[in-house]
Amino acid sequence: MTLRLGVNIDHVATVRNARGGPHPDPLRAALAAEAAGADGITAHLREDRRHIRDADIAALRKHLKIPLNLEMAATPEMRDIAVKMRPHAACLVPERREERTTEGGLDLERYFKVLQPFVESLYDVDIRVSLFIEPDMRQIDAARAVGAPVVELHTGAYCEAALAGDAKARAVQLERVREAARHATQIGLEAHAGHGLTYDTVDDIACMPEIRELNIGHFLIGEAIFVGLEPALSEMRRRMDKARTAIVPAR
Repeated sequence: MTLRLGVNIDHVATVRNARGGPHPDPLRAALAAEAAGADGITAHLREDRRHIRDADIAALRKHLKIPLNLEMAATPEMRDIAVKMRPHAACLVPERREERTTEGGLDLERYFKVLQPFVESLYDVDIRVSLFIEPDMRQIDAARAVGAPVVELHTGAYCEAALAGDAKARAVQLERVREAARHATQIGLEAHAGHGLTYDTVDDIACMPEIRELNIGHFLIGEAIFVGLEPALSEMRRRMDKARTAIVPAR
């Protein structure tokens, strides 16, 4: 029943890079999140290094006591970096240079022949692999065939519907996530979720017993500007835990 919280620190680096200096330091944010009770830290090393840089990953790997989850594209360069850095986990995501943030999940059916050996190469060096996918049954079945033990369900469509105030679309997208999480668990995969989650949308996802981890970044970093990272993270944890305790055990 435990629900873990992974904190994505990418956009601390976005602010740092806007000025070109060393501040604010993503490592400092990660350590603050660790001290505030985060269960893990997520950082996306993009091909164009628009926010997180190689040196950030090295510093995080050296100083964190909680797991580091390296978000990455399935490219030879990123595989070599992951094998060298040995993060606790790697989350494979689609990546397009023109996008502002990760848009949508991996198409596992289309890229199966590329992803299967890629996942195996990370597994061989004891890196737990998750695949960032849409809450779609075929993609979940493909994830199992690819050989990854974890799927992270993209909650973007659900969050966008909530932001637009479209109750019908929100309900539809929420049910997609719920069914996907159930199916993933039934076929032996661990289900995570993330993308766009806020105080207003986390409850409905956190109360799904099949989901074991949420990865949240942009909202927490934005909220930290006003209240600080520790209070922002603590409030998110409070809401997650409240939703989780409302789950009625199966009889």
